[in-house]
Amino acid sequence: MKKAVLFCLLSGLALRASAQGNLSGDLMANVNFYQRDSSINAANNPLYDNLLSGGDAWLTLRYSYKGFHAFVRADAFHNSNLYLPGTAFTQWGVGAWSVSKDVKNLTITGGYIYDQIGSGIIFRAYEDRGLLIDNALVGLHLRYQLTDNIMVKGFTGQMKNIATFGRYDPIVKGINAEGDFQVGKDIHLSPGIGAVNRTLDAERVNQIATAINNEPEVSNRFVPTYNTYAFTAYNTLTAGAFSWYAEGAYKTHEAILKNTHFEDLSGSVLYTSVGYARKGIAVNLNGKRTENFSFRANLQGEDVLAQRGSIAWQPVIARIRPQRLMARYTPASQDLSEMALGGDVLISPNDDLDISLNYTHINTLADTTLYREAYAEVNYRGVKNWQFQLGVQYLKYNQALYQVKPNVPLVEALTPFLEVVYKIDPKKSIRTEWEYMHTEQDYGSWLFGLIEFNIAPKWSFAVSDMYTVDLNPHNLSGLKEPQHYYNIFMAHTQGPHRFTLQYVRQVDGINCTGGVCRYEPAFSGVKFSVTSSF
Repeated sequence: MKKAVLFCLLSGLALRASAQGNLSGDLMANVNFYQRDSSINAANNPLYDNLLSGGDAWLTLRYSYKGFHAFVRADAFHNSNLYLPGTAFTQWGVGAWSVSKDVKNLTITGGYIYDQIGSGIIFRAYEDRGLLIDNALVGLHLRYQLTDNIMVKGFTGQMKNIATFGRYDPIVKGINAEGDFQVGKDIHLSPGIGAVNRTLDAERVNQIATAINNEPEVSNRFVPTYNTYAFTAYNTLTAGAFSWYAEGAYKTHEAILKNTHFEDLSGSVLYTSVGYARKGIAVNLNGKRTENFSFRANLQGEDVLAQRGSIAWQPVIARIRPQRLMARYTPASQDLSEMALGGDVLISPNDDLDISLNYTHINTLADTTLYREAYAEVNYRGVKNWQFQLGVQYLKYNQALYQVKPNVPLVEALTPFLEVVYKIDPKKSIRTEWEYMHTEQDYGSWLFGLIEFNIAPKWSFAVSDMYTVDLNPHNLSGLKEPQHYYNIFMAHTQGPHRFTLQYVRQVDGINCTGGVCRYEPAFSGVKFSVTSSF
């Protein structure tokens, strides 16, 4: 009831004052219609057997006037499959709201706050609707511009619990200072430091203590702590064509769940990114070492796997590939044990040709292979009205760890691909995409093809098919026959409004965004979505 009243009050205030200030907003809505298809395991759950439809939507209003800012967002989930794919999730209410005021150099914000410190290693409050992650900080946030070159901010609150539209009990407090300095003509420095404290509630500490006291080995027992502190220092150095970001973070000891047991461990992360660019060439190198850096408002339960309730976020070293087959084996960042290295080279000898090379190498700290990728891509635009993209990827992927499938072998796959775009006229174009993935693991080898027709700026049509060319008889899904996975897609854009409609037959697999990944079961049916801004 309180949430509904708050929503009405804020909306009424914005609408009444809109003549004097600026009112804007946006809508995002998705609807799924489920078609039972046991041949691909899209069956035997309530969505396919009984409910047959479901959806989710977000409606946001924003208002600003003379240093005053407010926003409110209504979230609706009706038999949605986003929270835990394969199950129905229903909630409705005020998903987020905030009010803020600029008072000279101080900005005061109360409500649902989205922000981060540095790259997010010790604190990142963010939203990802594709995976239904909404790690907002619900509380108070202060930002003060101390000088032209130094900014200080502090915050306190609790992390949002999206399952209940409430909050996790632990209290999170933090402080952050950042600088911005020009040194001479060519050197620019952007240093920063930050600290975060999380205080557990008594109920949570008692739950952890009970689990620890049930350990059969007395030597494995310890007294859990209420308070954990995380610290970070970072800097971006820019000198001409050279840039270097470096960050080091440390977290004091706490009870961390490892292999179904709690251990009392401190944690650390070292992260760096070095880049160099000049005409015709660009080079970027990345590295990250992570050890026992799980920092959460919730310590147990299924939300741990979905990254909900996380206070911190791990930077991503592996590249997120948009190609359909390669996207199946995207590695998620690991917060307990990871040594990751990556390098990219872009060569552009002229305006018609780009060559991209990439290598990624990820292990655990115990030197267990997690991920390897060698990738090469050529883009050519030297033929009038035509664009060509040709490439190949080789990867090794630890499916046992990333997809929690014990005793399965590493996936080794070689995937050549081709994309061709033909511009019929200034408004019309045809794009085709072709991929072949050769592998003997998981489902086996795949073939993917797509044809897309675009009429700018209003219409887009596409058809695609993903087919198991050589089905692995030992695949864990239990499928015995090769399958076609069709997708028929249509989109219409009218000004700020976009509508999409598609028929989807989709294999089960991993869905990743921003380095956060989760398993999703097979899908069969129709999807409709609308996005709008005003």
